[in-house]
Amino acid sequence: MKVVQKPWGREEIWAHTEKYVGKYLFIEPGKRLSRQYHVKKEETIRVLEGTLLLEIGSENIESRRLVVGQTFHVTPGTVHRFCAEGTPVVLVEVSTPEIDDVVRISDDFARDCQTVAPIDY
Repeated sequence: MKVVQKPWGREEIWAHTEKYVGKYLFIEPGKRLSRQYHVKKEETIRVLEGTLLLEIGSENIESRRLVVGQTFHVTPGTVHRFCAEGTPVVLVEVSTPEIDDVVRISDDFARDCQTVAPIDY
């Protein structure tokens, strides 16, 4: 297993093949991932612990709260952001293998961002 430290928590990649990737995301309370989309990568997440605030879209942002057991499928081009409000959140993610296919639109940690998203949900 590979552990990747992130400014919002960490990822634990437990499977990485030519056809798929499996990982756990541990999001610390009050932290959120970048608002982002993927050009090729397709992923499905399932909440294992906590309540995830899921933001979908780039301009007309839809907010959803996902609780333990709920899932969300992210198709290429879908602008999204995963947020942990007051408690830690643990997700399991399965995806296609394009692990570095991340286009950031905005980021709390000053990582490089693009100015325009191609698709709004």
